[in-house]
Amino acid sequence: MDRTTATGAARAVSLLLAVALSAPMLWAQTAIKLPKNRYTPAQDVELGKEAAAEVKRQYPIIADERIAGYLRTLGDRLVAAAPSDLNQPVYEYSFTPVNLKEINAFALPGGPMFVHRGMFDAAASEGEVAGVMAHELSHVLLRHGTANVSKAQNPWLQLGQVAGALGGAVVGGAAGSAIAQGSQFGLGTLLLKYSRDFEKQADLLGVQILARAGYDPRALARMFETIERESRSSGGGGPQWLSSHPDPGNRTQYIEREAASLTVSNPADDRGFTAVKSAFASQPPAKSMADLARASAGEGGGGPATVGTPGQPVPPPSAQYQTINGGGVFQADVPANWTALRSASAIKVVPQNGYGQLEGRTVFSHGVEFGISRASSRDLRTATDAWLGAVAQNNPELRAAGTQTAVRLSQRSAIRTPLVNPSPLGGQERVDVYTTFLADGTLFYCLTIVPERDAAAFDDAFQRVAQSIRLTEAR
Repeated sequence: MDRTTATGAARAVSLLLAVALSAPMLWAQTAIKLPKNRYTPAQDVELGKEAAAEVKRQYPIIADERIAGYLRTLGDRLVAAAPSDLNQPVYEYSFTPVNLKEINAFALPGGPMFVHRGMFDAAASEGEVAGVMAHELSHVLLRHGTANVSKAQNPWLQLGQVAGALGGAVVGGAAGSAIAQGSQFGLGTLLLKYSRDFEKQADLLGVQILARAGYDPRALARMFETIERESRSSGGGGPQWLSSHPDPGNRTQYIEREAASLTVSNPADDRGFTAVKSAFASQPPAKSMADLARASAGEGGGGPATVGTPGQPVPPPSAQYQTINGGGVFQADVPANWTALRSASAIKVVPQNGYGQLEGRTVFSHGVEFGISRASSRDLRTATDAWLGAVAQNNPELRAAGTQTAVRLSQRSAIRTPLVNPSPLGGQERVDVYTTFLADGTLFYCLTIVPERDAAAFDDAFQRVAQSIRLTEAR
């Protein structure tokens, strides 16, 4: 063999060896599949737009164009790096900064994303913020929000019922869904309670997007470590992000393994990060979620946002009762040691330690709620099931605990629906819902909620409350 032939052969062997060595790296990137979903991408968009409008009504949106423009540019860069087979043409992306101090960001079905000021305050680099945004974008691309509803296997979660119920219904009034546990703002937190499997998918796709956008994919792991440190040091007021994004376990390790399989594109220009942090600092002081809860819980913002300390022992109902008035709609007798929390179309009445902030989220563990909702039908059972569908989309593990029964409520035909749901305090909680029509066809509901372990102490009080309801609107 002459030298030219030998040299060519050696180069060929070297090339083959290089390809062989690089192949495991190419194939190491995790393939992520879309979960099953009964919704269409267009329905994701409509649900997300509805939810985003509610968020913008309730949250302190930052209008500073320096900040808004920066976030828009960063978001567009990440969208451009998203896999084309997942990036649906109908999606309507937006990236909105909000002046809230908690470390949080969330994306809604179909594309709207909101980023708290607290996320920027906590981040050490643009890559860390971009990492969390890429994670949230992944939830949109993988359609995890509506997949949550699709996998719930709940008989009320029929697409027509949910879409109809959300289309203008007031579910639990300004405080959001009647038994939502994630936040005060029901539509604002639509479908944000992700499973650990969905979280891992969003982590892995997020780091892939991050690398294609020109950022070190390990930045996402660093930001998660910051969030976890903040949670441990906050004494129970940890980052809100963790309440809806559970840690799948070994998060840093599997993110770093995935990062090792990726090639980072041309580095992103991150020189604007320091300037935008300064722009945030020039804003009015950031509010907290508790501030927003206070504004939402009482008429005119004056009512309390918490009653005691959730997680602490809840006293039994008093033997003494007091009468509460729900505008011109109803009156009811409730235990004298319970506190009423009012909103535009609902009233919660709760015992000490039965409602408030727990580990960065608002929980409602004990008590009763009265409210009204626009009915989707003049048939009571159909209207009730549609309303329950809207409640269930915020509570995908809500289950029937028996058959619906016909009862009387304030001398009117009503329906009682027994349910069970995971309690924010651990174990299961019992939920009983009573529904009837007002004279104008509006659906009136009364629901009771209590952990199963406390149910015996509350059953008599709940029965007395339901029997005392007097609907007082003109007939």
